[in-house]
Amino acid sequence: MATLLLTAVGTAVGGPIGGAVGAFIGRQADQALFGTSRQGPRLKELTVTTSSYGQPLPRNFGRMRVAGSIIWSTELQESKNKQGGSKGKPSTTTYSYSVSFAVALSSTPIERIGRIWADGNLLRGAAGDLKVAGDLRFYPGKGDSRVDPLIAADRGALAPAFRDVACVVFEDLQLADFGNRIPALTFEIFSENGETISVSELVPSAEPSQGNAVLDHARGYLDEGGSIGSTLATIDQVFPLVCTTHASGLRLESAYSVSEEIPILPEQVSIRDSEDAQERHKQRGGRIGSEPIALRYYDEERDYQPSVQRALGIRPDGRQVMVDLPAAMNAQGARQLANSNAHRARWRNEHVIWRIGELNPDIGPGHLVRLPNAAGIWLVKSWEWSDFGVELSLDRVSPEILGELVSDSGASNAPADNPITPTQLFAFEAPAGDNSNPTDRAIFAAATSQSEGWRGAALFIEQGTALQEIGQTGSSRAVAGTLTVPLGTSLCTHIEPNADILVHLNSPDLAFQGTDVMGLSNGANRLMVGGELIQFLDAQSLGNGEWRLSGLLRGRAGTEPSALVGHDMGTSAVLLDDRTTTLNPSTIPASQSLRIAAIGLADDEPVFADLQNVGLSRRAIIPIAPLIREENDGAWKLCWTRRARGQWTWPDGVEVPLVEEQELYSVGYGPCEAPFVAWPLDEPQLILSQAQRADLLANYGPGQIWVKQIGSYGESPPLLLAELT
Repeated sequence: MATLLLTAVGTAVGGPIGGAVGAFIGRQADQALFGTSRQGPRLKELTVTTSSYGQPLPRNFGRMRVAGSIIWSTELQESKNKQGGSKGKPSTTTYSYSVSFAVALSSTPIERIGRIWADGNLLRGAAGDLKVAGDLRFYPGKGDSRVDPLIAADRGALAPAFRDVACVVFEDLQLADFGNRIPALTFEIFSENGETISVSELVPSAEPSQGNAVLDHARGYLDEGGSIGSTLATIDQVFPLVCTTHASGLRLESAYSVSEEIPILPEQVSIRDSEDAQERHKQRGGRIGSEPIALRYYDEERDYQPSVQRALGIRPDGRQVMVDLPAAMNAQGARQLANSNAHRARWRNEHVIWRIGELNPDIGPGHLVRLPNAAGIWLVKSWEWSDFGVELSLDRVSPEILGELVSDSGASNAPADNPITPTQLFAFEAPAGDNSNPTDRAIFAAATSQSEGWRGAALFIEQGTALQEIGQTGSSRAVAGTLTVPLGTSLCTHIEPNADILVHLNSPDLAFQGTDVMGLSNGANRLMVGGELIQFLDAQSLGNGEWRLSGLLRGRAGTEPSALVGHDMGTSAVLLDDRTTTLNPSTIPASQSLRIAAIGLADDEPVFADLQNVGLSRRAIIPIAPLIREENDGAWKLCWTRRARGQWTWPDGVEVPLVEEQELYSVGYGPCEAPFVAWPLDEPQLILSQAQRADLLANYGPGQIWVKQIGSYGESPPLLLAELT
């Protein structure tokens, strides 16, 4: 505001020169009244990986989050996968890309790497698991680092080993999740110096400190280059230092390290002045408003994002100071440092010049002393010879702040670190869908896992000792599990409201959803239990992945024979929805003994599943509605209604289309496997006279009359028509 006002006034009075002078004075006034001064190197808002010549590599101490620089890379590698193309369906070719590259992280050795972020999402979790396909190798930056074999294969004999540079090498990192480009990467690194950062580590030529020159509350520090002096100046704003020279070299110590015995200075040397010597050289409150009010740092609890903690107390008017410290710490430690820093700065406003007759070699800059007949502790800042003796420049040391301050890091939208768990696989044939091609098999793979961090798996078919890839599952886990108690039989005639199924899902976060009768009629909640297709109305969670499904409609889509048998405990139960994977039938041989395999990121070995219900999707459906009509002459007219695969809704109530090559039936008397008598028919009826029935009883004894529909790919189960006794 003052800048605008004084610029206008200066221009009106003195023209362009007056305007410039007014603007300068106005900026000074605005800064004094409203400005916040920032001291120290500017903290970066999570910089990302770059590849620029001449860019210095930072020195890292403790734990930090860094971006690094790409120092080697290959071209993108393209892979293609062709799917479909059977029975008139168009084929689909998908392309995927991968790349290999190396990233330099630090010019100082580091012990290990932790999490890795790619475009803000986790590429590598805290457990060391990569979230996408690829390999990762880590080199700690020692002087004896070996040449990476992949770089050596690419660059030959001139391949560098990048010794004394900590780096990682990605091999064949899949880029589908990152728009087919190298993502913006940041790395969590852990240096060898552990959880304590000593100031002497930052200055290679300094003596090891005596244990008191430690960055309190800081568990990591980032030095991005520049002079050592500027680095120490930044640290000195928060952790006051004293630099002294000794016979052995440079020594850095904390300016406020209190020893057990603090010497007392002698009385001042009197001077020939009428003014009181002590009061003449004592200044109080000379720098009010200049104390730092806040500290910016990298917050561990917010994934090392820059955060601010402010000191307690009334905010002074005028310019306020905020210190940027490139250190990693938690919110409570940063709040403690910010408050201690401001508290210390306020007490430093009390300054004393103390004259003594001779110099004591045991008292010098950085030492703590007491004054005779005065309270408090004073820090010797400097000394100087004068005409009246030795003048010591003293600053008052702030009293210790007792207790700990409570603080909060604030909200953080950190990406979830879900572990990648092994794949669980189910493979089966299911009844053909509505209006599906009657010549195609409906083969499904249901892949699931315990954690939602599972990213999908590649599917294969076993061919002898080899595996042939047949597709991908996608990243959505199927809702699949097993029965925890046996499931009894059912006549499949109506909804059974009191019947239920107990299912255990492999992951507690997977869930079933309830529906209503209209939902059932539209095909909702279809559950494949063994060889039976069941629909359910209600779903109740019992905790720990246990579910109770009730209101059952059994034997759907021609699976009544399985419902008449029931199911044992441990039978697979898979929800048929868009999370199951439909397999291309042209890639699956028509074999009774076949295994499907899946390989995910967490699968050390292929996960196999036997293909269940082989032939179910094309087998002829059992006829329904058996009827006996007795004619006037006593003959029996046995009738039934045919069914068609894929025609489940039956909207008009008339005969369904014939999906087989021709309409054929086999009616038999006696055992289904080896009937005494069989009648091949091409229409859904059989007439038996009284004499024929008498002959059957006389020749073969009592027995059952049944019918099977003959389909293009096999017979249906038998339907009981009548019984002769």
